[in-house]
Amino acid sequence: MAKEAADLTTIDLFSDEKRPGRPKTNPHPRSVQIKINKRNQVKRDKNKGLKRVEFKIHQSLFDQLDALAKDQGISRSELIESMLIESLAKQS
Repeated sequence: MAKEAADLTTIDLFSDEKRPGRPKTNPHPRSVQIKINKRNQVKRDKNKGLKRVEFKIHQSLFDQLDALAKDQGISRSELIESMLIESLAKQS
């Protein structure tokens, strides 16, 4: 008996073929996946010598920073870091 591509009942014959459809999902629930991803991000940042700094600013300032970062084609974080470096350089 020949292998028929349209025959889905003998799926074991087609185990080596890639079929369209949803890929295998992660065995962890989404909340655990987020924690794992965050932990990995913190490790990557630590290896790069980065430290996390968090502060609150008004929405208008946030919008200005966001627009300026988009105009320069960099991330908001990179923009703030460059502004801090420039400001500290002027202080010296």
